[in-house]
Amino acid sequence: MLSIPFENLDIHLGRPIVLNDDAFYKKIVTQKRGGFCYELNGSLAALLTSLGFKVRMLSARVARKNGGFTPEFDHMTLLVTMKDRWLVDVGFGDSFTEPKRLDYSGSQADNGRVYRITRAAGRRLLSRWDRDNDLWEPQYLFSLRPRRLGDFVPRCRYQQASPNSHFKKGRLCTLLTRDGRVTLTDSKLIVTRGDRRIERLVKSRGEFDRLLRKWFGINLQNDSMQK
Repeated sequence: MLSIPFENLDIHLGRPIVLNDDAFYKKIVTQKRGGFCYELNGSLAALLTSLGFKVRMLSARVARKNGGFTPEFDHMTLLVTMKDRWLVDVGFGDSFTEPKRLDYSGSQADNGRVYRITRAAGRRLLSRWDRDNDLWEPQYLFSLRPRRLGDFVPRCRYQQASPNSHFKKGRLCTLLTRDGRVTLTDSKLIVTRGDRRIERLVKSRGEFDRLLRKWFGINLQNDSMQK
């Protein structure tokens, strides 16, 4: 999470996102890019499996701001089983940074925030404590039913093609840092360091590309030539 960004750049470049391990490796490792949940958690699942861990892909439904949840397969998260069972997720943007105990319903601190996993209608609900409003804010709802990578293909296509997909609304690239996070969108650059937050407007496509190179080491022109 400190070296591979969460980003949706290929969607806005019109490049199809293919869900297979070879495509993940080429894009993320060889081309030094990032990706969104299916790519990031899909590649992590392949890595952990190759190292001998017991990994299960799970389908998650993301909480909507106005209530309710998105459809099945809208997000991929991971269950890793050792002595205990752990929820592992490197593909949910600005979220928890360390695995969370699946079978513990109490609060779990993480990088200045607090999360919990509770049971809800036969599923599990990941929530984050909202200090400002003094309540638990739902993040996503998931079941423990094992899924295959191919199960996520239809929803992945939707995320890339549908005008209703939030990934189509604008470009996003965000990366965890040792003391905060850096996020770049079409309209602004946001850099947080501890409690300090700095925002600056992005005035042109050229400036976006320059900031993308500076903060994330991504050069889309070179990436296009490699393809």
